[in-house]
Amino acid sequence: MSQAPGVAIVTGAGSGIGRATAVMLAHRAWKLTLVGRRPGALQETAAMLPQGSNPEVFSTDITAAGGTEGMIERTITRFGRLDALVNNAGYAPLLPIERTTRRVLHEVYGINALAPAHAIALAWPIFVRQKSGCIVNLSTMGTLDPFPGFFAYAAAKSAMNSMARSCAKEGAAHNIRAFAVAPGAVETAMLRSIVPESSLPRSACLAPEDVARVITGCIEGDYDDRNGQTITVTAS
Repeated sequence: MSQAPGVAIVTGAGSGIGRATAVMLAHRAWKLTLVGRRPGALQETAAMLPQGSNPEVFSTDITAAGGTEGMIERTITRFGRLDALVNNAGYAPLLPIERTTRRVLHEVYGINALAPAHAIALAWPIFVRQKSGCIVNLSTMGTLDPFPGFFAYAAAKSAMNSMARSCAKEGAAHNIRAFAVAPGAVETAMLRSIVPESSLPRSACLAPEDVARVITGCIEGDYDDRNGQTITVTAS
């Protein structure tokens, strides 16, 4: 099925994979709600979109009360519909298991699993009413082969894979599709905050655009034969 351009929410749109996805979707005539915690970064992303894109820019912490509700409400108020939800925002502290505190667990699961799950639950009635919708959860290769120190992060992202399976199965009756996209190391600020180039050179990493192409392909129907699956993306 080829999905015509519609309206998409992209979380974590202020940098990295989220920014690359927003730019790619905008160039394909999608209307966008850009979501993230840093207003300045979101405005920078908005400025990179094609002229006339005029996205909705919503700065919020999706783990805070009203964060996910706000981004859904703003989107429906502005555009009148929602066709794709890209759960991209993430947080990946690199910690050994014995230093994984209750606070760390709450933060990691909050942004990587609980907030996306809540966003899906809020978007679901809209998709059912429209008889169509697509969910793309940004996961990680770490769910299959966790890097040491990703005890909490990899486990939280594993929930994203499971959500995609559940959404695809329950959504089949309503033409709702769902995917998890699990890249290897991607050259982003988040990666460099925990792994130096001396340990992992740029040449061994994906570019954000490599992942954005797969996300966009999921939304537009290129991967419908893998609906519900976790799609891995690795550097060539």
